[in-house]
Parts: sequence; C-alpha cells; structure tokens
Amino acid sequence: MRRCAIPAALSIAVASGAFPVAASEIGDPLRGAELFAEECSACHRIGPGATDATGPRLNGIFGRRAGSLAGFNYSRAMLRMGNDGLRWTLPTLDAYIENPKALVSGTRMAYRGLADAQARGDLMAYLRAYSDRPQDIPEAEPTARASAPVLPGWILALQGDPGFGEYLSAECTTCHQRDGSDQGIPSIAGWPEQDFVVAMHAYRQKLRPHPVMQMMAGRLSEEEIAALAAYFATLE
Repeated sequence: MRRCAIPAALSIAVASGAFPVAASEIGDPLRGAELFAEECSACHRIGPGATDATGPRLNGIFGRRAGSLAGFNYSRAMLRMGNDGLRWTLPTLDAYIENPKALVSGTRMAYRGLADAQARGDLMAYLRAYSDRPQDIPEAEPTARASAPVLPGWILALQGDPGFGEYLSAECTTCHQRDGSDQGIPSIAGWPEQDFVVAMHAYRQKLRPHPVMQMMAGRLSEEEIAALAAYFATLE
C-alpha cells in the first residue's frame, strides 16, 4: 500500500454515492473510499469486477480465512497464519492495517501501517460495504480500537537484556531453531526487536490465533518479552 492520487472515476463515485454503502458506525465509508485510493489502490482492487493485483482483491474480505483466496500467490507467512486460524474480522483487520507485522511477521505487504484509529475505522467501513453480507458485520463494537497491539511508548522503549533472554529462551527453542532454520515452524532468529514485541502482544490479545503462543505470551512480563526480543535479534 502506498499513497497515490485519487482516480477521477472514484472521486465521482464518492461524490455521487455511486457505490454500495451500508449504514455503519465503524467510520465514514465515503472518507474510507478516499483513503483506499490514497493508501491501498496501488496494490489492491475492490468493487464490481475487481481482480487481483500485486495484492489480493478485497471484495468479501470480512470472515475470510487469511491466505485463502483461490488463485492468489500468498506468502508462506500469510498461508501459515491462515492455517493457524487467522480470519479477517473488525479487530484483526484493524490491527493488520495499523501494523501488518503485528499479525503476519513475514508479510510481503510493504506498508508501514495507518496509525490513526478513526482513519482505520473509515477504511474498514468502506471495505465493509463490499462484503458478502454487510448487514451481518457489527456496526460498531467490537472493533480493535480497545484491543489492537498499540503499545505504550515505554514498552517499545524497554531495553531488553540479551543474556536474560538467552536464559529464558529454552522453552522457545524447543520449537523454534536457534540457527534460523524453518522446520515447519517459523524462524524467530534475527527478528527486529520491535517486530518480536508487537507479535507477542498480538498473541496476548488473542489477535494472533495460535493457542499455545497465546498462553506463553500471556505469562511473560514486559521485561521478559523485551529480553527475549533482544536475544533473538542477536541470532543470525
């Protein structure tokens, strides 16, 4: 997703209301249409006759299992998250739009994220209008605004102790390989520290669906997460 000019045809559609809009308290779908043109349309298509582009088409995205659209070449990371049970809902889409790596660490989507919560709500209201059954999608809560992995600055600013992280890592490395090899379980060696931290908080908040990781993340303190992040970042 990258910023681009709003196509003239879409500007006319926004002005005239010539696309399906469901009543919504998520946000403003008209503003969402503009945001889609600015933030998403370089890679994604939506609406009547939409086809796949660099990214998959987004018609009917609500309720869809991640990585499941037939015919699109997804990354291994997206397919793995879909196999874990990730589905696109208001909370998970909100978290993914805010920071794609929070939900899918190895995503190919080269997008830094949309920090403004209201803007994300507007964009989701627009996406909701092109769902199979917009009326079945909650009009307000639950959204991810209360549960998305927006971390207070002090958490991301914590300086983890790699030595302490190595001490804590034995439980992690019963599954994840220190040498970075992927034996059916994704490597976490060499992860950027911030990516590790936001991923663990996404498990804590049950946005990432893996139940074992949810349990493990839930029993770690902030200092322990920071230490593990610091340690695994040192591995190549």
